Amino acid sequence: MEQAASPNEREIRYWNSEATRPWSKSHQLVDRMFAELTSTALDAAAPQAGERVFDIGCGSGTTVLELAERVGPTGYVFGADISDLSVQTAQQRIAEGGLMHAQVSICDLSTADLEPHGFDLAFSRFGVMFFTDPTATLGRLHGAMKPNGRLCFAVFRQAAENPWSTGPLAALRDLLPPQPTPEPEAPGQFSWADPSRVRRILEGAGFQRVELTPHDPEIRVAPAGGAAEATEFAMQIGPVVRAMTNSSLDAPTVRRALQAYFATQDGPRGIVMRGAIWIVRARA
Repeated sequence: MEQAASPNEREIRYWNSEATRPWSKSHQLVDRMFAELTSTALDAAAPQAGERVFDIGCGSGTTVLELAERVGPTGYVFGADISDLSVQTAQQRIAEGGLMHAQVSICDLSTADLEPHGFDLAFSRFGVMFFTDPTATLGRLHGAMKPNGRLCFAVFRQAAENPWSTGPLAALRDLLPPQPTPEPEAPGQFSWADPSRVRRILEGAGFQRVELTPHDPEIRVAPAGGAAEATEFAMQIGPVVRAMTNSSLDAPTVRRALQAYFATQDGPRGIVMRGAIWIVRARA
């Protein structure tokens, strides 16, 4: 039977385009930036030895490796992502670690056929925010969870609470054409910011006992004196890349503006900026 077309085709194209290759090639920098919030989210998920875990939007495998360590060799971790290059990187890291109880595969949760009642825990670090139809998609996930199975997601709160992401783009506002205002429920970085929408999505998908806990992590963008490093990172990963995709703005102009901005954020501890996320937990 031919598989139905994915409602996430636009995101699949984007996350397999040249613009997103640095998410895999520079995953160490992403890991450094998100280290504190990743640890917090994993602790909240509390994976136990022997459990089976589904990691949604696992990227280059950092969370898969950590989950695999926590569940141990009697457990199992399945990482799903739509980016072919990120999956290849994750698979290489798993092989290098000699892990027999972890697997990563190209998998679009919106259309995937999942083993019923196969997972104790579903985890995601920012992987659920880009679903076109999150209720239907997470309904599929619900069917793959064991009765009373646990869910734990990290998602971003409001854009205004995340200057590490919005600040660089704001620094280019006078250089870029007017940016479209995203629909409040369109797939995107801040699409899960509204707690009432998060509850509506998860309860509509069959989950219960939904809890949202705010966490304000430090986002370590670059070490002290690292304005140039932060600039190169912002020009490879994040909202600046999307904004420049449809702009004729030349890279040297962007680089100068960003470096001037990051210089204002530099301090003795480096360029450390405020973030704001929800730790979302629920039961199947």
